[in-house]
Amino acid sequence: MSAARPLTLLRAIAVTATLPLLLTACGYGSESTDDGKQSEVAADAEKLSVDEVKLGYFPNLTHANALVGIEEGLLQKELGATRIKSATFNAGPSEIEALNAGSIDIGWIGPSPSINGFAKSQGKNLRIISGSASGGVKLVVNPDRIKSEDDLKGKKIATPQLGNTQDVAFLNWIAEKGWKVNAQSGKGDVSVVRTDNKVAPDAYKSGSIDGAWVPEPTASRLVAEGAEVLLDEADLWPDKKFVITNIIVSQKFLKEHPDVVEAVLRGSVKTNDWIKANPDKAKASANKALEELSGKALLKDVLDPAWESITFLDDPLASTLDSQARHAVKAGLLEQPTLDGIYDLTPLNKVLEAEGKEGVDDAGLGVK
Repeated sequence: MSAARPLTLLRAIAVTATLPLLLTACGYGSESTDDGKQSEVAADAEKLSVDEVKLGYFPNLTHANALVGIEEGLLQKELGATRIKSATFNAGPSEIEALNAGSIDIGWIGPSPSINGFAKSQGKNLRIISGSASGGVKLVVNPDRIKSEDDLKGKKIATPQLGNTQDVAFLNWIAEKGWKVNAQSGKGDVSVVRTDNKVAPDAYKSGSIDGAWVPEPTASRLVAEGAEVLLDEADLWPDKKFVITNIIVSQKFLKEHPDVVEAVLRGSVKTNDWIKANPDKAKASANKALEELSGKALLKDVLDPAWESITFLDDPLASTLDSQARHAVKAGLLEQPTLDGIYDLTPLNKVLEAEGKEGVDDAGLGVK
């Protein structure tokens, strides 16, 4: 949910002004919280090169790899006696700041903040070391007002925020249909109304928007209010896959503690395997973690369709990250960022090989 809010786009200054800071799929606001969760450590477990590893993620279904991995003890098992200290974030800027400050070592985060954090530091603060989730974004509409894609002309469609991942995707889709919209104002053949995910359901109920291009679980919340799915963004991508959540690490931590990074990646890979083998248990585990973190579980009519639309995978789908950046450039929302070196998939491919799995590709954007 992967749903998270981006920093308002800074088109200023030069090459480091890039994609806004967060997939709205990942939450709201900007604060972070120590979740206080402690995993059990086996009595005979061995400690790795640090006493603890600090993990950051969002209380959102698109971060279920972290939610389930911690809830089920799968990450802790791989770390042995090196304890997990975890913190949850509600926006990309705060997680990137925490990574830069050393408050977290490894984080689950969306493609926009990954790009932004990498570019703003001139390639010095982070690496993407794995994928985590794909999909979970839909165009949902009022079926009384919109019955086909052509009916969108003249209508008001919400996106989470100017320049965020879903906003860019919708602007790109509009352009490919030959329609004109001013990216900054949102005015044109379709009115793009930037609306916070947490208020989108009320905006829909009041009739102030006719639909929304939004991540889960917001899309399913709108459907619960009577909206219908007109388009699943996955249908626009090769093999119906596009990155919604990455795993990133600070370059300093990666260099100094490769054993810990590999252990977290083993835990992530095994968590995704467990999710695939136990989908109902995994969904319940993620919802339990959300309830523990937020005080409120998702209702079944929201949880089930939201979960169904997200694919959990190890591949970071690097080519789709590059495409997302190019879409934003085409929309006039950013200057082309330099992404060379944003990936280091060597530790992940080592883990995958040990598990008898095929390696993954960095689309030419890896460390040389």
